Amino acid sequence: MKIDYIIESEKTWDSIAKSFDKTRRKPWQECLDFIKDISQESFVVDVACGNGRHIIPCAKKCKNVIGLDISRKMLEIIKEKIIKENISNVCLIHSIAEDIPLKDNTIDAVLFIAALHNIYGKENRIKSLKEIKRIIKNDSKAIISVWSRYTYKFRKSFQNKNLRNKKIECGDKHIYWRKDSLDIPRFYHLYGKKEFVEDLEVAGFRNIKVKGVKIKSEKYNDNYFAVVTK
Repeated sequence: MKIDYIIESEKTWDSIAKSFDKTRRKPWQECLDFIKDISQESFVVDVACGNGRHIIPCAKKCKNVIGLDISRKMLEIIKEKIIKENISNVCLIHSIAEDIPLKDNTIDAVLFIAALHNIYGKENRIKSLKEIKRIIKNDSKAIISVWSRYTYKFRKSFQNKNLRNKKIECGDKHIYWRKDSLDIPRFYHLYGKKEFVEDLEVAGFRNIKVKGVKIKSEKYNDNYFAVVTK
């Protein structure tokens, strides 16, 4: 794993944290449905939790929640939110998804939402998936989502082989954050459904159920959500 990439990634998300928070307030319904089915006695981890939009509903339902993120600024934003909501069952950890500082077989459920695609390198992405499998208990579930490379905005650059950069992995792309006068590139590996399923299988998950979802796109699925079992 390239340490310089991790440092760069942390700086990127720290830089856009406040601006990002303004645009990511509403929890996704797919996550709310997953949380609804979790037992009230559960110990849940939100890996790469961002600004915490799924931590709050999770904490209100479950016994204990851990929010883990590479960005200290994001964690500071969450801390302010849980204080405002008078929530006391959330623990925040500054860490990367590829090396989760939790014991094996101790977690009842995991959310890993819109973050796997921000990890550089296939080996590192699979490592993060294996970390999730490692920390959850046998027969426990995780919900994982990624951006699709075939959404209207990106599909042409990946469908036409002549337009592809042969020096980088198909699906790799820098997408700029251009809000609040910022102009900051973020690394993405945009997934095809087949590749997403294959990575989940390599990580050792079973009962893999993947569906495409239109969140901002009207014509093409722009996200894939997977619910998997250890």
